Parts: sequence; structure tokens; C-alpha cells
Amino acid sequence: MSALTILIAGMAAFSSVRQGNGGRPFSASGRDSFSVGFESPDDYAGSYITRSGQLGTTFHELSGDKVRSGARAHKAWIRGSNGFWRFDQDGPNHRGYPTFQFHRSGGGFRGPTLITLWVWLDVALKRGEWFSFATLSADASDRWKRVVCVNLDDHGFVHLMHVPRHGEGQRTFQTTSTRFPLRQWVKLSMFIDFDSRAGRAIVCQDGALVSAAHVEGGRGVLEQAHFGMYAAPGVDSGVVYNDDLEIRSAPDISEPLPGS
Repeated sequence: MSALTILIAGMAAFSSVRQGNGGRPFSASGRDSFSVGFESPDDYAGSYITRSGQLGTTFHELSGDKVRSGARAHKAWIRGSNGFWRFDQDGPNHRGYPTFQFHRSGGGFRGPTLITLWVWLDVALKRGEWFSFATLSADASDRWKRVVCVNLDDHGFVHLMHVPRHGEGQRTFQTTSTRFPLRQWVKLSMFIDFDSRAGRAIVCQDGALVSAAHVEGGRGVLEQAHFGMYAAPGVDSGVVYNDDLEIRSAPDISEPLPGS
């Protein structure tokens, strides 16, 4: 059985679990599951939230404009470029999102973890620009020192970033044919294991493998994450909706990653 088949089977096993728990912990020692429908600010209560209107260009809110299920989804949008000369406490990049800081309430996800998220995106990226769907961190501090990002490049391909080490983009598999479709709901499935010796990450887009990589520098726990609007400062317009976020402890993918 291929690594991709194992991942899809694991995703199906969790597909019946829906809607939010208000960010509440599952146990004192860590978590097994977490899900939010972006229906209420209680979904991310106690975690850091970027300021809507950051630099006057990046905004976010819970909205009924476009939803996959329920009454609301998380909406974030850009009105104008930040350029490279504008800066606030979060830097010049566009940021419009709530964070989910699991270490603050019940502990992070230990071991292999599966994340599924539904995304509706409309953004035009110029040469060299990027948009980020997810930032996954093995660091429990406010510095987010060790992260893995799931990004979209200016050619329309979803790819892993900061792999295997921070600042690098070396992948064991990367699609060059399956582009991310804009202006429709797409299911992103992300497998992350921050194991200190055999870390790895895999991303599927509507069930199709699009990116895979080894991950170094973790300590075995997904401590915090954010999803929403995170984009290069030069991006001057765009909107993204997130809905039906689910995070689950997952079976380990014991086979080598594609290409390794």
C-alpha cells in the first residue's frame, strides 16, 4: 500500500467528525482531535488573533458570504499592497487570521497529525509572490521559530515550504501538473510529523498528492498553527475563505515518502 493510499484511508476514517469545540482542551496531557466550523470567535478563544486592518490593507472576520457548511466561514481579504517599506509588529507580510495555540489549553498534538481544511481562494500572484494556506509550528513560544508552511506559488502549485529545514524548499515530491483551482471550495489535507529523527510532511489537494518532504528540527509536537490570510507584501488584492477545519492524531505513514 502506498503512502498516499494510507493517508487517504486515514482521512476517510475521520471524515464523520464535524463542527467546533470552542478551542477547549481534550486532555491535560495533549490532544487527540480538534475541529472548528468558524461559527464563533469562541472557536479560537485564548489564542492570538492578528489585528483586522493591519497596515490598512489586510482584513478578516467571520462571514456568511461564502460557506461550505453552517452559517459562517472565516473570511480574509487584501486591499492594496504593503510594499517592502511598511512594517508593524507582525512584519510587512499580509496577515489576517486567528491562531490556534494548542499549548495554551491542553497541549499540542503529539506524533503524526492529520489536518483537513476547506479553502475558497481568489488571488492573483505576480512573479515571485506567494500565498500561504497554513503555518504549522513545532515551537510553543511566541516566536514561532520552527514552522512548516503550505504555500501557493505564482505558477498555481501548492507546495511545502521550510522543508526539510527552516528557510529551505527541498521536497521529495512536488506536482508540476495539478494546479490549485481558484474560486471554488477545495479540500486540503496535510499530514505533519515533527518527529526529531524522522519528521515528514505530505499535502493532498482534493485527494491528489501535490507535495511531500522530510522535516527536521521538530520535537515531536504540533504546538500551534494558523490558517487564513498570509501572503507576500506585494500582493495587492485577494480574498480567502476557510471552513470546516479538522485536526486529528493520525496513524504513522511507515513507508518512505514518494521520491525518497
